[in-house]
Amino acid sequence: MAQDFYEVLGVSRTASQDEIQQAYRKLARKYHPDVNTDPGAEERFKDLNEAYSVLSDPKTRARYDRFGDDFRKIPEDFDERVAAGARGGFRARRTAGAGGPRVRYTGFGDDFAAGGVNIEDLLGSLFGAGAAPGGVPGADQEAELPLTVEEAYRGGRRTVTLAGPAGQPRRYEVDVPPGVTDGQRIRLAGEGGRGSGDAPAGDLYLRVRIQPHPRFRLDGRDVHVQVPVTPWEAALGATVPVPTPGGGTAKVTVPAGSSSGRRLRLRGEGMPNPRGANGDLYAELRVMVPPALGDRERELFEELAATSSYDPRRT
Repeated sequence: MAQDFYEVLGVSRTASQDEIQQAYRKLARKYHPDVNTDPGAEERFKDLNEAYSVLSDPKTRARYDRFGDDFRKIPEDFDERVAAGARGGFRARRTAGAGGPRVRYTGFGDDFAAGGVNIEDLLGSLFGAGAAPGGVPGADQEAELPLTVEEAYRGGRRTVTLAGPAGQPRRYEVDVPPGVTDGQRIRLAGEGGRGSGDAPAGDLYLRVRIQPHPRFRLDGRDVHVQVPVTPWEAALGATVPVPTPGGGTAKVTVPAGSSSGRRLRLRGEGMPNPRGANGDLYAELRVMVPPALGDRERELFEELAATSSYDPRRT
């Protein structure tokens, strides 16, 4: 049974976008596999990512609210296609049923319902009656392709499973380009809705949705990451490691006298760009104080406090 994405995130159906984002971040930190070793944490984290990818996009959320579990089968220009059919003698009316609102289509001898009917059958053959000789090309379709930051960075071949005719799964082998960005579409030619008659099938577009990450934040191809440093590293300067979305580490030089919030730029260490310059990696320093001090550490800090005349509140 399909999950209700609002229930997955623990928010109401009237929740604002900020409330949805806050709920996701709280739960993602709790169930991320890197910090939660419970057997079900990874699956829970995947469910959270799927729910957030849908509800964080207002257009996708609207389609989900309208069509429920079938929302991925409904193209964005669904209403325009219905209107075009109506101008050719095709009529649509909304009815209610046990499964929620349904849109029924009449005028060609049979009724068709959007709820529970494969969208390829609905849009691929529905407009065949009265169409021009040769048939009507199939509808382009769109589905979302959720990726982690690391997967988007590396790219590579992925197997994508989507619902097909009669609810049977359809699997596609997709080449994801390295450095793909959020919102970018990957085209699978001829894999969309079936055309009527001899007309060709539409295309299937996979829209990339890069999932929120507990460590990295993306801004286009630039990557931002917080880097913790000790008070003495910030005061004296140091060279510290910085994680990269490719799975490795880079080195960054912390200038002496640095404070929390200082950003250090590592040119070209962000997301790759096949058509130009790579993005940059920005390391934002966070000065971290030891949670507990040993006797000698306390003595040294007390000596520093007695010796130093620095007052950050005065400067």
